Order: sequence, then structure tokens, then C-alpha cells
Amino acid sequence: MSQPTDVVLDRAAAYPETAALKSALARRDWPAARALLDSAGPMERTGLISAVCEEQGLEDLLRSVLAADPKDGAASALLGSHLIDVGWKIRTGASAQYVSEEQFNAFRDWLRKAEQVLMDGAAYNPKDPAIWTARITSARGLQLGLAESRRRYDRLMTADPNHLPGQLQLLQILCPKWSGTWEQLHQFAREAMAAAPPGGPHGLLVAEAHIEHVFDGSNRADMLGYLSDEQVRAEIYQAAQRSIWHPEFSRGYGWLEALSTFALLFMLLDDQRAAASTFTALGNLGTRRPWTYVNEDVVTQIQQARAWAFGGKK
Repeated sequence: MSQPTDVVLDRAAAYPETAALKSALARRDWPAARALLDSAGPMERTGLISAVCEEQGLEDLLRSVLAADPKDGAASALLGSHLIDVGWKIRTGASAQYVSEEQFNAFRDWLRKAEQVLMDGAAYNPKDPAIWTARITSARGLQLGLAESRRRYDRLMTADPNHLPGQLQLLQILCPKWSGTWEQLHQFAREAMAAAPPGGPHGLLVAEAHIEHVFDGSNRADMLGYLSDEQVRAEIYQAAQRSIWHPEFSRGYGWLEALSTFALLFMLLDDQRAAASTFTALGNLGTRRPWTYVNEDVVTQIQQARAWAFGGKK
């Protein structure tokens, strides 16, 4: 069977509502944008906000919206997310030792601006999951600590239990490189997946936790040693059975990210058959994360992994 040779990293190809929302924002048509967000489910809504928050010129538009209606939760969530995105681009995703003092200062300034917007938004909309997801992200960037991050996460779970976008943000905070430990990270991922309905994308949490652990190693021997652990391997396959291989797995929020992350794990586990099943489901779609952990040239990396999965050489 012929397989696609191109790799499409555009999220809108997997989630068509993203393009419509970007178009509405480009026209500065907030009523149309708000209608799209209001019609989405909670996780889809947060995912859409995350997908478009890097668009240019949003701050002026959204501040004018909030000046007219301070209670607009969607505008608060999107503006807060946008300000966080601006700050994080200044910081970059580099390890802390490679980020200059000037970058850190600017990063924190933008996140403090985001915090003010999100605090006001949460006061008016205490059960808006997109606002609490963004507040978990800003807590990580401002290094407010695990206790405060957990407090915000608890507010999110009150608003929308099993809210995967926010769970993925807390998962990052639980990594040792931020505020947590491997034990906390894996326990959280397992428990959050188990609490969610089978067939949902929440197996991604377990997969992400193992990806973080794998690539924390300093060399290939550490990586292979970790993946040779029978308990680790069993947990990865159990997570796949509960999510991407479950008969009720659908193409709602998180489907693309879940399949892409498991595809990388199966490649690392040298399981061609499992990798082929995920690449078949993905078609020509892909994601940058977590493939950037392997190579910044994500397109080439995915092409090579796909060719190997369908019978070629790694």
C-alpha cells in the first residue's frame, strides 16, 4: 500500500475549526470568533485558543473587547494565552542556562501581564477551563511552585474534570526540570488517564511522561536502558489500548497529538507493527512535539520513521 511522502504539520488540517477561527481573528471579527469558541466543547475550545494565540495583533483587538465587556471569558483566555506566548517566544524553549538575564526579565514581564488578565477573567468566569489552563502555564513560567500550580489545577478540575489541555500543562510542571519528580509525574499521568473515559486521548499523558523520562537521559545507553524496563513497556502498551487502540477513540481534541506521540514511542521501542498502525491513522499529518526531541528537522525525521515503520530501515 502506498504511503504519503509529505508531512503536514499544520494543526488546522487535523482540526478544521482552527482555520475558521484564524480567519475571523484576521478580519477582527470578534463576534464570529466568539461564536466559534462558544460552539466548541471544553477541551476543543481550550485547544482552539492555544492554536491561535500566537496570531499577530491580538492584544489590541482583545483589550478593546474586554474594555467593552470585562466579563468576556473567551477574550480573557485568549489574551492571557497570547501574552504568555509572546513571553515564551522571547525566553525560547532552551534550557535555563542558555537563556540570558534580559530574556528572563522580558519573559516574566509578559507573564505578569498575562496573570493580571487571567486573574480578572477568572474572577468573572471562575469555571472557565481555558482560563485555568492558561493560569497553570503562567504558574510554570513564573515558577510559582507546585503547591500553587496544584491549586490552580484543582480549580480547573472543578470547572471541567479530565480537561486534557490543562493536564498536559501540569504534567510539564511535574517534570524534574521544573518543580516535580519522576514519581510524581508518572503517578499523575497514570491516575489522570485512569479517571478519564476509555477511548479518550488521555493515554497521551502516560506517553508524554515516558517521552520526558526517555529524553532526560544523557546518552543513548540511558535511553535504551529505560525502554528495556518491562514495566515501562507494559505501561506504554496499556495506555495505547485505553486510548488510541480503543474502539471508541475518535478524532476529537488530542487525537493528533496522541497518535504522533505514540508513533515516536513505538519507534523508540523498535515496534514496527505498532508504529505502522499509528502512521496509518495519521496519514500525512504530524506534530512538531515530541519529534523535536529527536531532531529539529521534524519533517525529515517523521518521513524516515514512517518509511521504517512500513518496512524500510531505521
